[in-house]
Amino acid sequence: MDAIAGDGDHGRGMVRGVDAAAAAASAALGHGAGAGDVLAAAGDAWADKAGGTSGVLWGAGLRAFGETVGNASAPAPSALAAAVTAFADRIVQLGKAEAGDKTMVDALLPFVAGFSRAVGYGVEPGRAWEDAAREAAIAAEATADLLPLKGRARPLAEKSLGTADPGATSLAMVFAVMGPHFTGATGSEGSTTTVAATAAES
Repeated sequence: MDAIAGDGDHGRGMVRGVDAAAAAASAALGHGAGAGDVLAAAGDAWADKAGGTSGVLWGAGLRAFGETVGNASAPAPSALAAAVTAFADRIVQLGKAEAGDKTMVDALLPFVAGFSRAVGYGVEPGRAWEDAAREAAIAAEATADLLPLKGRARPLAEKSLGTADPGATSLAMVFAVMGPHFTGATGSEGSTTTVAATAAES
């Protein structure tokens, strides 16, 4: 996808970011870090190793997620909703993109809205996350009909028409994969070690 209107390295950058984040998360967990610190370490490593704007945004978003979750206990569903909202807010604040700009935000905002809405209605977190991830994937596919107004593809806008945004697509994929890791650790109470381990696994 990125080769069509970008320089073709988005996939490699995501792999570098994910690998660095996983290694940093595992190391932090090994040193006894709680969930929030595990996620913050993962975010810092992602930003450092992935390269590009998306690497910085993913790193900042993960750090915001960790800061919101904290280290004390497994987050209740409402706290998890607050964490994904913080993740999105940090990315939007730094990247300045809005819905319709053909960026990762086009998949991220529907996910956050869907998850928060479902959790507010009392839907079980795993189901809420799964449904929201499906909304994100649909939204990512729909970016094929958009012209980029922000980001690296903007100068080659016409070339990207008909192709989904790589950043939105990869975000939807990551959120679909990490859902069971985060929602499996939710509850009114929980072990910091257990939550940190699920964060490291994701």
